[in-house]
Amino acid sequence: MTSGEVQIYNSAKGETMALERKLRVGELVLRLAVSGLGVAAAALVGSDSQVKRFFSLEKKARFTDMKVLVFLVVANGAAAGYSLLQGICCVVRMMKGSVVYSKGLAWVIFACDQVMAYVTLSAAAAALQSAVLGQYGQPELQWMKICNFYRKYCTQGGEGLLCAFIASLVLIILSCFSAFNLFRLYGSKKQLRQTSNGS
Repeated sequence: MTSGEVQIYNSAKGETMALERKLRVGELVLRLAVSGLGVAAAALVGSDSQVKRFFSLEKKARFTDMKVLVFLVVANGAAAGYSLLQGICCVVRMMKGSVVYSKGLAWVIFACDQVMAYVTLSAAAAALQSAVLGQYGQPELQWMKICNFYRKYCTQGGEGLLCAFIASLVLIILSCFSAFNLFRLYGSKKQLRQTSNGS
């Protein structure tokens, strides 16, 4: 190897390490965003309640009245906890300077990211369907609109639902990150031999 080839190799290696660091920082920011959004969604929906008086009758609307909202709270709480744990692991890997996973760990992270993305998206979609029924009712089945009566309840639930949707979209982006981290470990054997030989 000539000195020019060594300089090009070291330059390419430095650019690769800079890209790796940017990817890690981006992943960390996204994981912390999911944690914050998941906690916000769970807190907004989980604390959602409103009491209305109808003559002498008092009726309280709570998130537990709709099982889909309970599922939304649990799914977003789990996603927030998982993302926080993965964010801590990401910080530890950045501090150690380790950027490459083992294949087994990469598969586990990929699978968990996929599961979290699907679970949060399905919970948000199911909750959106219930929100639409609450907002507009279903006249054909004589289901009335409840958001006319429980305006604060519906508004706060809608804010939580928005946070849940954004969190699920960020989780989809994170699952693309984990797919990239996994499948780049399966480079061609020729590339792996060249990298290990240093040529």
